[in-house]
Amino acid sequence: MEWANRRAIVTGGAGFLGSFVVEKLLKRGCAKVIVPRSKEYDLREREAITRLYKEVKPHIVIHLAAVVGGIEANRANPGRFFYDNAIMGIQLMECARQFGVEKFVAVGTICAYPKFTPVPFKEEDLWNGYPEETNAPYGLAKKMMLVQAQAYRAQYGFNAIYLLPVNLYGPGDNFELETSHVIPALIRKCVEAMESENREIILWGDGSPTREFLYVEDAAEGILLAAEQYDGGQPVNLGTGEEISIRDLAHMITAEVGYTGNIIWDTTKPNGQPRRRLDVSRAKQLFGFQANYHLCDGIPKTVEWFKKHRHFLREVTFV
Repeated sequence: MEWANRRAIVTGGAGFLGSFVVEKLLKRGCAKVIVPRSKEYDLREREAITRLYKEVKPHIVIHLAAVVGGIEANRANPGRFFYDNAIMGIQLMECARQFGVEKFVAVGTICAYPKFTPVPFKEEDLWNGYPEETNAPYGLAKKMMLVQAQAYRAQYGFNAIYLLPVNLYGPGDNFELETSHVIPALIRKCVEAMESENREIILWGDGSPTREFLYVEDAAEGILLAAEQYDGGQPVNLGTGEEISIRDLAHMITAEVGYTGNIIWDTTKPNGQPRRRLDVSRAKQLFGFQANYHLCDGIPKTVEWFKKHRHFLREVTFV
């Protein structure tokens, strides 16, 4: 794909991952990058999407916008997370087909995988069970874009691809405790505990689940490599292929922050999916993606960013 003569819409382009994607698009010389904001374009409304496509006439749409959060947010908002995410994806892709958009990049979620997927998660295992219950509505809503993309490719020859990034982290993440994911939540809890001289912090579960984390800059690069080089119908994982237990992650973050208090594990709270680690061979084979950042590189950068910006933070808006 020659970016110099392409107009790109990046939904969620003002958000965490989106800001990195937009920056990389501009560095690649994309002719025009449009980031629709919710005040002007409510992406849950078909009229707003139609108006957006008429005004921009995009060659490519990269759909990152999502209503998303951690375990507690998923438990509190299952209906909203399902509806908002499903309706955005369905209508954005349908209108893109109708307007003759050259390519649609649908970015899904690791939450789409079944709860007990064999490790490492292979793309062909996506339909072998029901997702982990606390985030199933969100995961299934996002997975519908894969069904839609494959159906549209089969019937209309529409070029839509579907990517599955693992848990993201990095500078600019959402650090609001009620809606954030594990790394930003841990960083904030440790920093605030140090400042208040609190000798203990409480974390959910027992610390045994494992997770895989992808630095946000790596995720943005993987998405653009796929946009440039991949035109197939199969879903593709984006990750590092490495996993770490939540307990070990907590110790890594406390050490980086310098917090020496106690960690109390609240086992009355859910652990979430037992293990997560991706098979990342397909992305490397199809479009040469391989993560550059390890946790030992990315965690210090994330901690540093939070300390510098924490007094100016507000909850990230994804839609």
